[in-house]
Amino acid sequence: MAENNLNDWLTEHGDYLYRFALARLKDPHQAEDAVQETMLAAIKNNSFDGNSSARTWLTGILKHKIIDLQRKQMREQPVSDVIDLDACENSMDDFFDKSGHWLDKPQTLEMPDNSLEQKQFLAVLDECLSKLPKKLKAIFMLRDVHELENENICKELDITATNAWVMLYRARMGLRKCLELNWS
Repeated sequence: MAENNLNDWLTEHGDYLYRFALARLKDPHQAEDAVQETMLAAIKNNSFDGNSSARTWLTGILKHKIIDLQRKQMREQPVSDVIDLDACENSMDDFFDKSGHWLDKPQTLEMPDNSLEQKQFLAVLDECLSKLPKKLKAIFMLRDVHELENENICKELDITATNAWVMLYRARMGLRKCLELNWS
């Protein structure tokens, strides 16, 4: 790749890539690092063949960099951040009776129609995500946002499929409860 080409791509797509990374990572420094890693990978690999737009190609690289960063963060978590399974089990008591049936049927949440309501909803969703334990947030992001297959998530996190499904279920239930309490 010519250096001139890289400068053009950075000028043309840099802001978009940064916003894309920031929306997923919620940390300006990590977003900047992810974009830099994306550009470095683009230089090193030089695999752009023109079958897609440069933005699409760079975004694909960036998605992988974001996922790698999230995986690394999960592996490097201190022991104190490990999920307290007892606390998770107790929080599930808020949803089900002893026989496993819903105490209150979950309300249906709809995506708002106008952009102000959408921004407000996304702000509430972001706040709810921040309240999840780190591992539950990470598995939710990998599965439901980045759409990784369960098999790949299990390999990367070194967990069983059953554990992954339980963690994903708990993340979704926690988000649902938080959204029901904070979004009407």
